[in-house]
Amino acid sequence: MSKEIYNKFAGIQISPISFIDEGVDSVLDTLQNRVGINVLLIGTVSWLGLKSGRSVSWKIDGWPDHGIPEPFAMKGGAYFDPDPKFYNKTFIKNFKAQDKEMINNDVLKMVIPKAKERGMKIFIELMEPFFNYAGHGSSTGVDLPNLVQCMEVDVFGKISSSPSTSNLDYRNWILSMIEDQVANYDIDGVMWCNERYSPLDQLFRGNAPGDFSNQFLLEASQNNLNIPKIKDSLKYMYDFFSEIRNGKKFVDGNFIEFFRHLFEKPEILEWEKFWLQRNKDLDKEIYGLVKWVNPNLSFGLNVWNRNHFNLIRKIQWPWKEQVEYSDWVKPITYQHQSGEIFQREIDIFGKTILNDLSSAELTKVFAKILGINETSFENLTQRGLDPDTYIYTQCKDAVKGVDRGSKVYMGIGIDAPRSSKDQAICTPDIAYRSVLATYKAGGEGFVLSPNYSSMKLSNLDGVAKALKELKIFKNE
Repeated sequence: MSKEIYNKFAGIQISPISFIDEGVDSVLDTLQNRVGINVLLIGTVSWLGLKSGRSVSWKIDGWPDHGIPEPFAMKGGAYFDPDPKFYNKTFIKNFKAQDKEMINNDVLKMVIPKAKERGMKIFIELMEPFFNYAGHGSSTGVDLPNLVQCMEVDVFGKISSSPSTSNLDYRNWILSMIEDQVANYDIDGVMWCNERYSPLDQLFRGNAPGDFSNQFLLEASQNNLNIPKIKDSLKYMYDFFSEIRNGKKFVDGNFIEFFRHLFEKPEILEWEKFWLQRNKDLDKEIYGLVKWVNPNLSFGLNVWNRNHFNLIRKIQWPWKEQVEYSDWVKPITYQHQSGEIFQREIDIFGKTILNDLSSAELTKVFAKILGINETSFENLTQRGLDPDTYIYTQCKDAVKGVDRGSKVYMGIGIDAPRSSKDQAICTPDIAYRSVLATYKAGGEGFVLSPNYSSMKLSNLDGVAKALKELKIFKNE
């Protein structure tokens, strides 16, 4: 391998099971010598198959051309050995994964020495939510006693399916688990992903908004928020969205009526802003923790693709702000999968406040506003988005947005799980053009995503072809 590759960030997300299925040496040899990878981002704690297991869409996509072609009955948890001394401020202490394939293994101890011998870097890769996430291959159960006591509570007082990130036990567990790995292992950095739905997000999706758990209410009260008034207004807005979804048409149109409610009940936005602040605070706390333990470690943000597909999230998550708590950002741009995702985000508005517009009209409007520069918007699910326009534009926008404050490593999708047979598939050419588009737009690296265990080696060959053409990688 050419030494030039070590000056670039050529990363891949990989689950612990791949090292068991194929062997550490075999995986490292394949990724380094065949593909040109020099950074491994390992999912070390998760109850999601997309992070820790084999392919989660094998029934639609089939099995890749490597690994074990069998479903993995993943239980989930920590795939490293937690050090008890780090967990004194949380009741979540015993969370080592009990999968029979991994129960006596520590993936970091297995991989780090051999990766370092080859000059490869190791990052731990973590995503919140850690469990119960649709489309991510959630495990059937989470064996953490009393976890239910950490859950969010919605505006009607019902316990939700996700823990409140303000719950002290849960938040301290996240911080403790990261500190444990950062302090005890010879890693090179952390990649963190935060994919939580805000109160407004929940309303648009037809769900009751939160978070009204005890700890979050305490924090809100300490910030002088009027909780009873906020609850009444959110319930009113929930009814408004329910009426729209049931076909009601307001006199001045649903769009006007929505903003009329926001003007009349500004506490809705006040609650949204406070929730968003606390959500971002977690990212900042993790960044600060990592840098306090070891200032030399690299910290990257794995940035949700909804941040560029959803109008509200694009407003809420500006690049210039994320620079304050990251060394690099990874915009998720899973190109073959993204047509369906973009269409889904459009439909959220099309089925609610913009249901007076046709799907074609909405698509053109949102594409223009969000900078999705496709030559055609017909059959988005079947076609996906073109790497030459989609990845190039998103990378260029990110580079401009961070304004040299953070590096940009594009999240390139290789065989990202499909949700239907008619959804676009990944090809070697898509992989090849995605890498070229990244460097053409000013990106300084990439992360192949979401999981090596579902990637076809034939598609990874497209990555290697691009790296060789760019004279970044040689394997002669």
